Amino acid sequence: MWDAVVVGAGPSGLAAARHLREAGIRLKAFGSAMQFWRENMPRGMLLRSSWVASEIADPRHELTLARYREQSGSWFESPIPIEHYIGYGEWYARQTVPDLDERRVESIEGGRDHFAVTASDGEVVETRNVVVATGMCPFARRPSPFEGLPPDLVSHSFEHRDFARLSGRRVLVIGGGQSALESAALLKEAGAEPELVVRAPRVRWLRPHVLPRRINRLLYPPTDVGPIGMNWIVAAPDVYHRLSRGLQQRILATAAPPAGAAWLRRRLADVPMRLGSEPVEAARVNGHVEVRLVDGEELAANHVLLGTGYHCDIARCGILSEPLVGAVRTVGGSPLLDADMQSSVPGLYFLGASAARSFGPIMRFVTGTWFAAPAVTAGITGRKRAAPTFAFRRG
Repeated sequence: MWDAVVVGAGPSGLAAARHLREAGIRLKAFGSAMQFWRENMPRGMLLRSSWVASEIADPRHELTLARYREQSGSWFESPIPIEHYIGYGEWYARQTVPDLDERRVESIEGGRDHFAVTASDGEVVETRNVVVATGMCPFARRPSPFEGLPPDLVSHSFEHRDFARLSGRRVLVIGGGQSALESAALLKEAGAEPELVVRAPRVRWLRPHVLPRRINRLLYPPTDVGPIGMNWIVAAPDVYHRLSRGLQQRILATAAPPAGAAWLRRRLADVPMRLGSEPVEAARVNGHVEVRLVDGEELAANHVLLGTGYHCDIARCGILSEPLVGAVRTVGGSPLLDADMQSSVPGLYFLGASAARSFGPIMRFVTGTWFAAPAVTAGITGRKRAAPTFAFRRG
């Protein structure tokens, strides 16, 4: 009987494992370190998050990006190339969970006072607590016009490690956030002919802070998410958690709207964009896709790439038993969590994007691990933590 099992070995799962072991919890962790980042993000991608906001939470403040850069002998700066960031995450995993169990978890079932976690080879592991940190992959958002179309014609941005196979093809990229914009840039650089279809009337570009450093520190927390004023609420998930559900929903919808890093503008200079429009119908015609936009215009493409983000629904997680899913209180598919990230099922915790409804949009970013890992550790150990806890490294 383990004290806790962590399912998932991305930044959220690794940070939780690090904090729990530091607190003396007898822990088993499942997952392949940085698997989603390694298998579902395209080569050549650069992280939008700043250097500080990209560090995985560590209670000792030892496993930093700078230390990894020094020990690996690889020089890189911000914006951080995805290849180096994956290396950083794998290095972090070797330091924190060298016994990481890479078997796939098939199911999690709940009992009266414990959980049964079944691995891919049929072994059943029993534990008093389960921390679900399985990432965003199961939650990919696919707009209804593209449902039923085959993957050779329509794919989501997370399904590509590189875009070489689309070279020479006309590709419609749907979306106006970082994923869609950077995918369009990478498609162009791979020899494809991308065209962006953006629902908003303009693309929102994230501009660098130009004020004096002392003023920037007052206006912008290191999380770097949200407009001035709201950004400090977002950076303090304890505060967000105490707000009314209506106000939480407003902040969740407006604090981190689709946007692209400023360094992408130059790379997209020659990529056509259709602003203020969205697809309402799509069909396969003679081996290509025909898309009708809301204004009635019709476009033809060899492929459609969906940079349409993610929508959490724990029923789509794929590993929770039906009775367990039914026992978790949710809103729109997202679990409602207590102050320590525990669901309505005692001993069942959710991290990462699944926690955004309860703790704000910062949970979708790596910087959110600085809040989530200490919070879940407090819940499992029963120890109190100082509140509010911010979602960034202090000191």
